[in-house]
Amino acid sequence: MSVCPCGLGGPYEGCCGRYHSGAVAAPTAEALMRSRYSAFVRGDVAYLLRTWHPRTRPSGLDLDPGVRWTGLVVLRTEAGSAFHSTGVVEFRASYRGGSLCERSRFERVEGAWVYVDGEFLE
Repeated sequence: MSVCPCGLGGPYEGCCGRYHSGAVAAPTAEALMRSRYSAFVRGDVAYLLRTWHPRTRPSGLDLDPGVRWTGLVVLRTEAGSAFHSTGVVEFRASYRGGSLCERSRFERVEGAWVYVDGEFLE
């Protein structure tokens, strides 16, 4: 078993792997953001598109095969629990040679959390 890239330390299959497979949906905006980070690490374009809001989803997505993601730190969350319809997650994603910080917005669509958009932070 491999450790899940999302940073929580558990095995992939019992962590983000269950979201990627479609067995269950991410229960919070943070869980969805972590699972999307793991999908970037694993190159799972189908999951990234499936969990993108229909209003903002691109028609396709080309991942840079040269990017090697090395870690994720959640900096802050706003709302995004089972009791909310929107949420915000700020995070730092590290890659070989640098990092990026983003403030991502999430909404529920038909009960499931989806990524709406994000803005890069300095």
